[in-house]
Amino acid sequence: MMSKLKTLIRNKFRYINQIPQIAHYIQNDYKSPKVNLGQIQSAANKYKKGIKNLADVEFQVFSQFGDDGIIQWLINELPIPNKTFIEFGVENYKEANTRFLLINNYWSGLVIDGSIENVNSIKSEQIYNFYDLQASCSFITKSNINELITSARFDKEIGILSVDIDGNDYWILKEINRVQPVIIICEYNSLFGYEHPYTINYKDDFVRGNDYPFSFYGSSLRSAIDLTEKKGYGFIGCNSAGNNAYFIKNDYIKYLSIPIVSAKEGYVFSSFTEAWDKEGTPLRGMDKIRAIHHLPVINTDTGEIERVDAEAIINSLQEAKKMKRF
Repeated sequence: MMSKLKTLIRNKFRYINQIPQIAHYIQNDYKSPKVNLGQIQSAANKYKKGIKNLADVEFQVFSQFGDDGIIQWLINELPIPNKTFIEFGVENYKEANTRFLLINNYWSGLVIDGSIENVNSIKSEQIYNFYDLQASCSFITKSNINELITSARFDKEIGILSVDIDGNDYWILKEINRVQPVIIICEYNSLFGYEHPYTINYKDDFVRGNDYPFSFYGSSLRSAIDLTEKKGYGFIGCNSAGNNAYFIKNDYIKYLSIPIVSAKEGYVFSSFTEAWDKEGTPLRGMDKIRAIHHLPVINTDTGEIERVDAEAIINSLQEAKKMKRF
């Protein structure tokens, strides 16, 4: 009986000594098979010519949606002189637009997050030693963003700037003047539609979900396009999930096999939901827009405070056939 008990315990815990190795493998996912699959997909993307839109080259390794594929396609199309990136709002950097770029293409970069726990987590990973990565802990504001960028000591023309802070994105991007990225990736809020120049009002300590519904944040695609046009960029489209917009510096547009598009042409309504009813059931289609009805926004054309007109946005998206469900 005792012998059987010993055998049972031994079999039950025979892998206990391997736990450190398993944890190490999971943590160091730059060695994982998904990276190898991403490398194969990236190689295939090099031969994709005459694509109709960015969705044709999407694939996901570490990005939240298909942005890894879009980025790989763009850096193969464009003669980017400085292989550098800046991304903020990365949390622990496990899911990010530039992580695969860092690992696969050996770019150098700066990542910024407002949580010291997240930044310490990044610095504890082997990729922080194996690759040229800087991680800075700071809650980004209009007054500190340029100094944070300057501290990275990159040339003014960096390769990619990725802006995703779930809130003051428009105001922070507007403030940045220390770098001129070849590619700008900026999160937009599709619930504002494509016609309205809307953004949330700037607030230094804005935290998504604190004062308003979780789905009320960021800016409209129209506002992001207007802002980047003034900075010398052309809009080439959005990812198919409907949360990231892509802008290319005008000097580099000629190298692309796809054209600049209008807000209406490039707009994508978000496929995911970040809005719920009182019972916690996810809202879909037009109900996501109605969840932010009459909330205060800034019209980036006039600078005036307006109120979200959900029905006007819904009507324009229906007319343009931009919604899969109503």
